[in-house]
Amino acid sequence: MAKSKPTKACCLVSELLEEAGFDREKARRLKRQVLEGVILLCQWQLARMETRVPRSTPRGRKVEVD
Repeated sequence: MAKSKPTKACCLVSELLEEAGFDREKARRLKRQVLEGVILLCQWQLARMETRVPRSTPRGRKVEVD
């Protein structure tokens, strides 16, 4: 019996993605879009933190405990 050469895992993933219609360029665009979204979220959070006015007294919630 002839032994076949083992296929590298990275090649298997590439083939799987290719068969699903997900090529390298599409993956790169999606990754960039996700990273830009994360950056935008972080900038928004920083802007909110800078404009927030500190309260003079902390507000608490009153809850009933059984």
